[in-house]
Amino acid sequence: MKNKFMAYLRDESGQTSTEYILLVAVAAAIVMKFKGSIDDKLLGEDGILGTVMKKTTSKIESEF
Repeated sequence: MKNKFMAYLRDESGQTSTEYILLVAVAAAIVMKFKGSIDDKLLGEDGILGTVMKKTTSKIESEF
């Protein structure tokens, strides 16, 4: 019985999927924690996407 239990503890074949699931859960928790800050920086008035779209639009309009 002891040998089977020790063999079970040494078996690492199933740990990789468990580790990946835990990493995804941590990443999701971080995204949820900082969601408001990310939204403000990306989509706010002076956000990254808004600035890029303004510059792209002005560049296109100046070309035509």
